[in-house]
Amino acid sequence: MENVVATNRKAYHDYHIQETYEAGISLLGTEVKSLREGKANLKDSYAILKDNELFLLNCHISPYSHGNILNHDPLRTRKLLLHRKEIDRLLGNITQKGFTLIPLKIYFKGGRAKVELGLARGKRQYEKREAIKEREARREIERHMRRK
Repeated sequence: MENVVATNRKAYHDYHIQETYEAGISLLGTEVKSLREGKANLKDSYAILKDNELFLLNCHISPYSHGNILNHDPLRTRKLLLHRKEIDRLLGNITQKGFTLIPLKIYFKGGRAKVELGLARGKRQYEKREAIKEREARREIERHMRRK
């Protein structure tokens, strides 16, 4: 059972998601407590490969409400945990032009915090407009079908 903490709703609007990966995330104690309170934001966050390791950048996890001076830095770089084969496959895909790793959601699975990463390619402005038109057309068709 998944307990979703935060989702990156803008990711599906701004990117074409090719593949998804589930990664563990290395957290401090107060970060886990803050996540359980649902205080995380994935907006503008991304993952990078550095020295054959995966890191999550710009993910904002608010300081724990009942914490003290030993609270964590909200925007610190967090290490992501994947198997070596998955990292090697990602390395091959990311080196291709235009691909990036975007976190789609943070959730708890079996008591452990996980991040769903999407291998994504950015959409152009006209593609975003087309997607909005298609969605509105589908809604209009469904509205007419319900009336009849």
